[in-house]
Amino acid sequence: MNTLIISTFSCTFEEFKTDVSGFITAMGKEVVSEYEFVQAGEHKSHLLMNVLDNEALEAEMTSDAAKEWDEKNNCKDTVYSIELVE
Repeated sequence: MNTLIISTFSCTFEEFKTDVSGFITAMGKEVVSEYEFVQAGEHKSHLLMNVLDNEALEAEMTSDAAKEWDEKNNCKDTVYSIELVE
């Protein structure tokens, strides 16, 4: 499923990208097969992902480590499912 996550945060975009890439890599290709960050501002990102296992992604995003990181970096996420319009 194609997914868009719009995030705002207090750290820099580069710190956000590095840390979130680490979370995604740790989940493995069986959860997220591809992803791409688009910088929408110094403290805003659009993350496009091909998610293969929504439950695993949700578990990671609600884990204690993710909640701690979100709180530390004042991160707020809005998650969208994207469908192809033909």
